[in-house]
Amino acid sequence: MSKKFASHADTEEKQISFTKLAEGLYAYTAEGDPNSGVIIGDDSVMVIDTQATPIMAQDVIRRIREITDLPIKHVVLTHYHAVRVLGASAYDAENIYASQHTYDLIVERGQQDYESEVGRFPRLFKGVDSVPGLTWPNIVFQEELTVYMGKREVRIIHLGRGHTKGDTIVWLPEEKVMFSGDLVEYGATPYTGDAYHEYWPATLDRLQAMAPQKLVPGRGEALQTPEQCQEAIQGTRDFLNDMYESVKAGKAAGKTLSECYAETYALLKPKYGHWVIFDHCVPFDITRCYDEAGGEYPDPRIWTAERDTAMWHSLQEVVENQ
Repeated sequence: MSKKFASHADTEEKQISFTKLAEGLYAYTAEGDPNSGVIIGDDSVMVIDTQATPIMAQDVIRRIREITDLPIKHVVLTHYHAVRVLGASAYDAENIYASQHTYDLIVERGQQDYESEVGRFPRLFKGVDSVPGLTWPNIVFQEELTVYMGKREVRIIHLGRGHTKGDTIVWLPEEKVMFSGDLVEYGATPYTGDAYHEYWPATLDRLQAMAPQKLVPGRGEALQTPEQCQEAIQGTRDFLNDMYESVKAGKAAGKTLSECYAETYALLKPKYGHWVIFDHCVPFDITRCYDEAGGEYPDPRIWTAERDTAMWHSLQEVVENQ
């Protein structure tokens, strides 16, 4: 095939930014690579999403140490994907937080996801040999948990299904700053291979109703105004709706996955094709849409390295003929 598998062709290092959102609140971003968030309280530091490996996490730690010597006691996993969680051991945190659904997904499919993601996007797993194994939360909650870092109130909330079954946001109610994980993207294509398309828009409605003034998406630059926050939420919603409605209509008409893929890819490409990792994500995204449409697979099937490559190559001829 002329097109390299997933993101194997993406080898260019990205420019990293460490952006101050408010006093003690920072966004670690890298031109569409996975973001991390940093919260500095009165007595400790919290990191939201850890980067993919302990080696990569060292750069986050270096930037934290430029502004504070407080211990990094808290790590939040916004969801279970390896690229978000496998750097956790570098922080030596006392508390690793995740929703119950995220914990359950690590048990069910964490190892397969680890192997799948490393195979898809090798650049994002620099120093993968430094990963000691799966990351396990030691504080698990159902819907919401409040952490006080001295006087600073931090709310960790599971708003509903979306990017995965267990997505968690981190909310600073006083500052109205949100770290959304991959529930919201900005200038980057949502990955929906493990998603719940039937539920995600309603979860975004609940997120939007909180009226964030600043927001750190899962990928993309830190958003510094309410208008940018709304733009990112709406852009994510539009992509999801455009894609899922197209696939649902195609499947209801009796079309095959390849036929739905060809139609939906052609629909999405003009509007979203410039977004980061578009061609990486859409084969996985549309395959999940096709599974979910009509209720055939209400829960996502587990992606393995073998399933990844079989699906990818089966759809490449369709992509190349667009």
